Amino acid sequence: MQLKLEKWGIAVPEILLPFIKGTPQGVNLSQWAVIACDQFTQDRDYWKRVGEAAAGSPSTLNLIFPEVHLEDDDRAGRIDSIHRSMRRYLDNGVFAAGSAGDAPYRGFVYLERDTPFNRRRRGLVAAVDLERYDWSPDARSLIRSTEGTVPERLPPRMDIRRNAPLETPHILLLINDETDSLLPSLGERVKKNAPLYQGALMLNSGSISGWLLDAEQDWAFFAEGLASLAGKAPSGGGAPSSENEPFLFAVGDGNHSLASAKGIWEEYKAAGATDHPCRYALVEIENIYDTAVQFEPIHRVILDTGFEKTVSILSKLPGFSKSEAGGAEKLLNLLKTENQAGGNCFGIASEGSYALLKTTAAGIATTCLQPLLDKEAGLKIDYIHDEEELLRLSREGNTGILLPPVNKAGLFETAAAFGALPRKSFSMGHSCEKRFYLECRVLFG
Repeated sequence: MQLKLEKWGIAVPEILLPFIKGTPQGVNLSQWAVIACDQFTQDRDYWKRVGEAAAGSPSTLNLIFPEVHLEDDDRAGRIDSIHRSMRRYLDNGVFAAGSAGDAPYRGFVYLERDTPFNRRRRGLVAAVDLERYDWSPDARSLIRSTEGTVPERLPPRMDIRRNAPLETPHILLLINDETDSLLPSLGERVKKNAPLYQGALMLNSGSISGWLLDAEQDWAFFAEGLASLAGKAPSGGGAPSSENEPFLFAVGDGNHSLASAKGIWEEYKAAGATDHPCRYALVEIENIYDTAVQFEPIHRVILDTGFEKTVSILSKLPGFSKSEAGGAEKLLNLLKTENQAGGNCFGIASEGSYALLKTTAAGIATTCLQPLLDKEAGLKIDYIHDEEELLRLSREGNTGILLPPVNKAGLFETAAAFGALPRKSFSMGHSCEKRFYLECRVLFG
């Protein structure tokens, strides 16, 4: 069975979970699980509230590096503290025993996440083989990026993973299951059992439940489902081969984290390793056709830059035009109603000024926007997932660029034909819907 899964880049992981509240040495799930580190990157108050919510209990907050702190002076000390926390949790019995005595849980975790937007997303936590992943723009691998990867952003993440005793994932991979049958069917098979964990997520982020998928027959069902999807998958030029595989998994979130894991594995390969826990990365697999998987735009904020300068930069877009919006609410409505085929529009907000910008440049909005911003020397740009947060930042001496809605249809086909989209082209849901760190896996025993 393992060989059948390996064909599709999947390994059965050994998963560590904390003792959830209600068991001996109970850990409160809402304190243990923490949102992805690349969220709320301009909101230190959010992360302060996370610290307050997690206080007094083991928490994945101590195992991650929130990117709001990436520019702080204590990076090396923070990474050392992360590694020490990982070792302490391993040594002090934080993690629960699996079905085989004191071993981890060997299997996949089927999960259901209820978000604050009345959406129930289905997912499967699994390990993927980094030998089958390539983030380069012309990749024809089984696992591919859908957005551009910035090599300069990898070293801090690699420093965290290098020599880390544990990993805990916020990476989301997408499958292209048009019938939306594989993950729901796995759920039907496993939900007759009691869940491994179940509870509310902190700061009003919904709730989550997870079930262990440890039966060989269920693994076989999963492998057969992947084989069926692979048979219909686009390859991106020519027939599938060892160099040009079917495009089975698209990185929907956490691409730089997955690329960093790949970089660490390449270091081990260069040192002569052929197999090691670092060859694999723990991820959650979701289906792009799950109706609860909604694509949201990722907006841009130009820090310490005013309205007129930003408009001047964007005036270089083809067929540029500008109209006053009058207010934030009107601008948001215009952005959703004015965008149409054959062009794009962007909202601009800064210090109480609001405008709608239009361009004749068609396609994904980031395709025309990001290269233009990249050409401007000295711009400090951050990427913001929620409209409210962007508007807040636009009132603090910055200029926000609001992007139009994103259509997720055809993502696999587009990425297979043309390569990765510009970085930060879409978000899988709002910030509070992002993956929460929960499951762990040993990297260095």
